[in-house]
Amino acid sequence: MKRLKGTRPVADLLGVSQRTAERYVRDRIKTPRAQLAARLADKVRTRWQPRVKENAKKNAAIFTGIIVETRARFGFTAAPGSTDDGRIRRLTQHLPATYAARLFDAQAAGAPEQQLRAVLAEGLQQEYFKDRGRRADGLLVEFTDIDYVELSF
Repeated sequence: MKRLKGTRPVADLLGVSQRTAERYVRDRIKTPRAQLAARLADKVRTRWQPRVKENAKKNAAIFTGIIVETRARFGFTAAPGSTDDGRIRRLTQHLPATYAARLFDAQAAGAPEQQLRAVLAEGLQQEYFKDRGRRADGLLVEFTDIDYVELSF
């Protein structure tokens, strides 16, 4: 009601009369019929969800980071004597907010999938394989043959 500024625009949006919309506001009608309830839920979802997702992205890019779950082939360029053969792995790893911000910025700029994949590979390399810089100093990770990638934020 507040965003559309009155009962008339809300009634037009939902396909009901202005008088019916006013009755809902005054609690004279408490439970909408099934068709109206479905339309109402759909309209709320289409208007509300983009704002909720945008706030969640901002929060992930500044504070919380993202959780990446993937199944892909990881190959390595490493010190002599170590194996660099790629193999399929399933990983679930938290990436800090800096990687989330880079990923969201690249996506918003319309970056190709290869660039988005490179940001994820760098994040997984640093956080999972190098254990935040505590081991495997010269290791470079290749992120290929992706079966799936799911991001949670």
